[in-house]
Amino acid sequence: MSKKIFSGVQPTGNLHLGNYLGAIKNFVDLNNDNDNECIFCVVDLHAITTKQNPKELKNNIRETVATFVASGIDPKKSIIFNQSRVSAHSEGAWILSCVARMGWLNRMTQFKEKAGKDKEKASIGLYSYPVLMAADILLYDATHVPVGDDQKQHLELCRDIAQKFNNDFEVDNFLQVPEPLIQKDFSRIMSLKDGSKKMSKSELSDFSRINLTDDRDQIMNKIKKAKTDPLPMPQDIKELDERLEAKNLLGIYSSLTNSTLKDSVEIFAGKNFSEFKEILADQLINKIEPISQEIKKLLGDKKYLDKILLDGVEKANLIASKKIERIKEIVGFL
Repeated sequence: MSKKIFSGVQPTGNLHLGNYLGAIKNFVDLNNDNDNECIFCVVDLHAITTKQNPKELKNNIRETVATFVASGIDPKKSIIFNQSRVSAHSEGAWILSCVARMGWLNRMTQFKEKAGKDKEKASIGLYSYPVLMAADILLYDATHVPVGDDQKQHLELCRDIAQKFNNDFEVDNFLQVPEPLIQKDFSRIMSLKDGSKKMSKSELSDFSRINLTDDRDQIMNKIKKAKTDPLPMPQDIKELDERLEAKNLLGIYSSLTNSTLKDSVEIFAGKNFSEFKEILADQLINKIEPISQEIKKLLGDKKYLDKILLDGVEKANLIASKKIERIKEIVGFL
């Protein structure tokens, strides 16, 4: 059965292994399935919910496109565009924010995590961006949306908004209610310095993550210095809940080799971490080094990257502009 897939990535720069294994690797698989129609959005409107350096934001938009293409997404097969150049996203977000309820947004746990203790100083955009995310998805009649654990709640909100709009205006199934696409046997990628924290570009130490622009030596050094414990490799999967760094490294290996965590534990049971780290580093180098080299090459050709975006914007605008005009008619605008 064919699927219409929409997903977005924020252009925050320094995309890392967590972004690749958690999202981009899956995007490539979806792109390669001829039954799928894929739309991949660089969500630059979402990025400005926290203050951005304008020059860096422009560079990060291009770097995100370069990462998509270097990882294997074909811009001739899938639509790649940046959100801010398709005005229907902003228009749709406002209309849908008049459908969404405050109580729904108040339940969004990610806002509470990102805003921290002083919510009064957070931007309104950070609070309401799940409504913009809903507009992103609903404008394209997406049937499926790849989501990680941190976005499941936002997709539920999107579904609620679609159903309420359809009910309020008595337009059955006008806004497609999307289904989540959740990766099977996927391990959440954590910091190389602390197995209890998600891998993040905001962590101060560069040794906490594998960047998609890292070269062979950087990858090798980071894995060598990755935090472990003094025991040999776990002999049973039950040990992993108490050994978070071992669980993370085995999870990375499993995701790279498309194997289950249980199988990975069995392969390396009782071995020294040093032996395992050499094998893991080789797997990472084989996967990440070609992507890193291609990203750097593509970043040297800004015209090519801008052409990909321009082509994608034209295609996306054709779809989204028709949908927003119909939404305006349904709402009652002249």
